[in-house]
Amino acid sequence: VLTGSNFKKWKEGIEFAMEMVDVDLSLVTDKPGELTIASTDDEKLVHAAWMKSNRICLLSMRRSILDHLKSGLPIDCTAKELMTAISERNRVSSNADIGSLLQVLFNMKYDSNGGVRDYIIRMVDYQTKLKALKVDLPDTCIVHQALNTLPPEFSIIKTNYNSQDESWSIDDLISKVVAEEEKLKKE
Repeated sequence: VLTGSNFKKWKEGIEFAMEMVDVDLSLVTDKPGELTIASTDDEKLVHAAWMKSNRICLLSMRRSILDHLKSGLPIDCTAKELMTAISERNRVSSNADIGSLLQVLFNMKYDSNGGVRDYIIRMVDYQTKLKALKVDLPDTCIVHQALNTLPPEFSIIKTNYNSQDESWSIDDLISKVVAEEEKLKKE
């Protein structure tokens, strides 16, 4: 359900659901031209499939939006047009996205929940999201950030890294800290 603050997840959910039941045609293509006496059987099939897709997509989208968020949205439109209108209403500045992602990334602290591998992979996920917004953080930045936010139990890993001249890849870091985590669990 679109609540106002979950647009990206809502959109992904709608697109996934419509594709899974093979009725996403009206979300990804424009409305076909009107049928005429000269229309071929193929054109009639495409038109019928698109019309069915549009009805199902519109119904699904409208049913999954909180009532107060529906006001002002177009009523007589295609599913693609409705998605565009909702997207425009929920557009967030890429600068705001960048700021939020950087803030989360640089304020992360490892809390021993989920394991150290998951923690570093979450950092890589933020790095990837930032890269999509044209903010390239090198792997060495992620390695340093991960090392700097690990608890004191991992100080031997930090010391090892800082005493070497070569940088580790993220995969190298993960393998080393996971091995250290396993060792710590056994102690």
